[in-house]
Amino acid sequence: MTSRFQFVDDHRATYEVKRLCQVLGVNRSSYYKWLAGAEARAGRTREDRVLAEEIRRVQGESGGAYGSPRVTAELREKGHAVNEKRIARVMRAFDITGIRLRRRVRTTVPDLAAGTVPDLFGRDFTATEPGRKLMGSGSRRELPPPAPTEPCVTVSRYTALVTLSTRSDGQTASGRTSLGIAV
Repeated sequence: MTSRFQFVDDHRATYEVKRLCQVLGVNRSSYYKWLAGAEARAGRTREDRVLAEEIRRVQGESGGAYGSPRVTAELREKGHAVNEKRIARVMRAFDITGIRLRRRVRTTVPDLAAGTVPDLFGRDFTATEPGRKLMGSGSRRELPPPAPTEPCVTVSRYTALVTLSTRSDGQTASGRTSLGIAV
């Protein structure tokens, strides 16, 4: 991939730098700063190539098993002043990888033939008699269950559970509900 600054540098003999920078939408001062740092970038590239050879040697000694943390430790033991992030960057740039022993565990595998779950309630939360409609998400409950003689209404972020039961005087609780909450 060619950078815009490299493009300006490649074509500055044909067109003036000011015009190229305007067309490419870069600042002229940024181009000249990039140009001044070319020698330093070339030096870092050379150092990275040398470091990549050292990494390959350490990888060869380990049978290709070491990743960046172990390679860093080995190089530090041999007297190199290196940083793990730099080792990881050089390993990525030069396609040097360690052995990955752990497999990725896939905990949920959807059954493509199953389809969607039908809405058996049809979004209708009214109950004609106590204990007729019980619904819930199966996730955790946030509130303790109410007394058995009171209408049970539990609404939380995780659970929408409506249970209608009889009152202490023997009458049925209200069968009307609004958005899953007994009214």
